[in-house]
Amino acid sequence: MPNIKSAKKRTLVIEKKTLRNKMINSDLKTAVKKADAAIAENADNKNDVVKVAIKKIDMACSKGILHKNTAAHKKSKLMKRLAQSNG
Repeated sequence: MPNIKSAKKRTLVIEKKTLRNKMINSDLKTAVKKADAAIAENADNKNDVVKVAIKKIDMACSKGILHKNTAAHKKSKLMKRLAQSNG
């Protein structure tokens, strides 16, 4: 445990940021899994579910949780699978 006041504050701030990052990351993973499942099952609402997943990917990218190239890769992969299932 830090003794200096500024170090104590940093640990508190880091804990808050970690919680926020975990929440966004968990939400992102859930959305991508739902999109994959909808595509695999050929569900009627697969377009909407993929759209939600892409929105979550963009949000994680804007918050700095995903690198922009990683986000682009994930979105491209999702859209490719969606196009193949519609094909």
